Amino acid sequence: MWEIRLGDIIDDYCVKCKRIMNHAVVSMLNSEPAKVRCRTCHSDHDYRHELPPPPKVDTRKQALFNEVLAKVVPPPSAPEPGFEEPPDEEPAEEEPPSEELPEEEPPPEEEPVPMVSRKPQVKAKKAKAVAKTKAKGHK
Repeated sequence: MWEIRLGDIIDDYCVKCKRIMNHAVVSMLNSEPAKVRCRTCHSDHDYRHELPPPPKVDTRKQALFNEVLAKVVPPPSAPEPGFEEPPDEEPAEEEPPSEELPEEEPPPEEEPVPMVSRKPQVKAKKAKAVAKTKAKGHK
């Protein structure tokens, strides 16, 4: 491989773009790039050897969350308290109700509340500011 010099274009992970992008070498340390500048967003950062930063997921936090979740949710094999299984006997046929219930009327519809726009207020403030600057003699 060739020797890298100041100003050379190399690939590196950009922390701002969050991608591997073209970078220009800005500073060197012991013939290795120390700082690079992204040629897309022009941000300077340390040379990362084309490696993205490690994920910020904390494994301890995830383990504690799983532990708390296990205590809150009962295992699926345990029956819920107060829940009784139906007996194995076949239920007796129920007679349909002879009286028909009157149909319920739907609730009356409420009138929609009109939406209030704030644009007229913004325009009024802008007009007031323009009038103020004109009174001072500015354009």
